[in-house]
Amino acid sequence: MIQRKGRVQDRKAIVTGASRGIGKAIARLLAKEGAQVVVNYNKSETEAHKILKEIEHMDSKAIAIQANVGQKAEVEKLIEETISEFGGVDILVNNAGVAMGRGSLQEFKDEEFDPMWNVNVKGILNCTRAVAPYMKERKYGKIVNIASVAGLGTALLPGNMLYASTKAAVIILTKRLALELGQYDINVNAIAPGLIRTDMALGDRSEEEKRERIGYFEKHSMLGRIGEPEDIANAALFLASDESSFMTAQVLTFDGGRTDFITHSL
Repeated sequence: MIQRKGRVQDRKAIVTGASRGIGKAIARLLAKEGAQVVVNYNKSETEAHKILKEIEHMDSKAIAIQANVGQKAEVEKLIEETISEFGGVDILVNNAGVAMGRGSLQEFKDEEFDPMWNVNVKGILNCTRAVAPYMKERKYGKIVNIASVAGLGTALLPGNMLYASTKAAVIILTKRLALELGQYDINVNAIAPGLIRTDMALGDRSEEEKRERIGYFEKHSMLGRIGEPEDIANAALFLASDESSFMTAQVLTFDGGRTDFITHSL
């Protein structure tokens, strides 16, 4: 019996923030489809090693590397360890992100905004800058940025102004990086998820608050549900594979058909 080749067979992939949520689902799916995967994490070492065990059961190769993507020196070490272990980087999924604070203009705190900017925006710059020389040399690369529908327009829900601004920056970076790196056959695209069932989206709320939040998004979704991490992982696999070889500088929206935006204009 001929064994099926995976859609990213033998590719070397880094998934940032891969110890939980969307990143975990992406790392698992890339490994299932044949990639060698670096499971990056910042604090959740135990969870990261759980993912390694799952991937090992797929007869795929993975390593866990700790790094805060908002710190340039730590990212450089992450890439050095990846190159030493795998010999290259073909796929970079810039998934690591944080959401802090839900205040209005007069209420927001710098100590909440600065960490979001460092991880959500500078993290993408740090990681992309570090892997670009290796991708340029091979004239091959797939970079997938995880943005958010919050960066596409203004939702009726209050309080996500600062988070939305970081994700809008991710979308602009995606387009500018695609322009700069396209001549080296490096594709740069983004995914803009709506509400996804993850700890980051739901975890710091009471059970009643979670039910209310999920109910709101179900009501304002054309499909009548919120997303699952696997929904985003499927999109990331497509963008990381050669099936998307003629696609770059694009943003794929996965939000179930949200209807609660003041404007979708760009």
